[in-house]
Amino acid sequence: MKRLIYNKLLDWKNNTKRKPLILEGARQVGKTYILQEFGRNEFENMVYVSCENNEVIKQIFAVDFDIHRILQGIENYSLQTITPGKTLLVLDEIQELPNGITSLKYFCEKEPSLHVTVAGSLLGIFNMQGQSFPVGKVDILHLYPLTFHEFLMACGKERLVDTLNSLDWNMINPLHQLYVEELRKYYFVGGMPEAVLEHIETGNVKEVRKVQDRLLDAYVRDFAKLAGKETQRVRLVWDSIPQHLARENKKFVFGAIRSGSRASYFDNALQWLQDAGLIYKVENLRQIELPLKFFADRDAFKAFVLDVGILGAMSSTPPDQMLAKENAFGIFKGAFTENYVLTQLKSIGNIQIYYYSKPNSSLEIDFVCQTENGIIPIEVKAEINVKAKSLSVFAKTHSKVVSQSLRFSMQPYICQDWMQNIPLYAIEAFMGNNT
Repeated sequence: MKRLIYNKLLDWKNNTKRKPLILEGARQVGKTYILQEFGRNEFENMVYVSCENNEVIKQIFAVDFDIHRILQGIENYSLQTITPGKTLLVLDEIQELPNGITSLKYFCEKEPSLHVTVAGSLLGIFNMQGQSFPVGKVDILHLYPLTFHEFLMACGKERLVDTLNSLDWNMINPLHQLYVEELRKYYFVGGMPEAVLEHIETGNVKEVRKVQDRLLDAYVRDFAKLAGKETQRVRLVWDSIPQHLARENKKFVFGAIRSGSRASYFDNALQWLQDAGLIYKVENLRQIELPLKFFADRDAFKAFVLDVGILGAMSSTPPDQMLAKENAFGIFKGAFTENYVLTQLKSIGNIQIYYYSKPNSSLEIDFVCQTENGIIPIEVKAEINVKAKSLSVFAKTHSKVVSQSLRFSMQPYICQDWMQNIPLYAIEAFMGNNT
């Protein structure tokens, strides 16, 4: 599968000031696959080492941080020669090595010409006991589930992506219904590589859902394996996400998980899920001023899932509802649409994402983004009912700091004096070119 992060990997390879690269991301989003594909295509040879349950590699790294000795050990183990400038060294499941993360500092200082990449679970990489993280000595890229663009490319419809990226609405709008049909498929399949592959190979919705259910089971096993004493609370928070999103204002309320529960009881569990990359927390803004970060309320927030297909499996939404042309998901369609929008925005990067709910008022803006160009309020509509009273009021009230106002909906592109309606299928193209 072609992944858009590939070009960033090429930039890293060709950067004379590069450092060892950490490819971070949630479990099962394709980190190992893309690094192996990159190594095979762009280097004379690739030395791939899985560190999981690998006693030989553990012993090689356990002695000290002599990089010359470590490289010799890896060469002996892999039966390959490691040549700076010609070899890509991939250390997978790096969190399994006692000194793995710390060693990256010494790779950076002692062998700067060697291309070193590592992958592992987010929790393992950033929360390893007894190891110091090599701040300033590594480069970091984040891999997300496949975006809608990547889904289209994986399905052999790259031409549709090229048309979206052109932002030529005279070309895009006539294809509106075709894009909508593809988007509904994406709502069901999502962007987890294994689910996308099953969709491509069989087109069987039942088999795709089985893949998604297996991924959910794997995440639950991770809870038991990695969350320790927080396991039960992590499970409760995780299971509550669909119910929270089904609420009218979608605000996360700890008391809804278990009656009478306080935030302090579930705080660590929520943070664990964030650290694992399984959920995204979007905080409310107390007021609209730059920089937005200063006015975020960490105690008032929405929680979204990393992938819309996984959300569908979590909520046991029937595939025929998700693939329906109208009134998909019933009352839950707004939740799916907001979750989809957030995942597309997250994948673009360089966007700070919040929401705004005015106290003692019905005014609410689904997302408020800060970009290099200023503040962008976004209203999300699941279908074609596109009244945007809150967006209009917000734009007028905060005209001094709002750079543009957007509505994402199932309607084709429309440009009004004060607002642009962007089709939901064109979010990635539009925001990638305008932020």
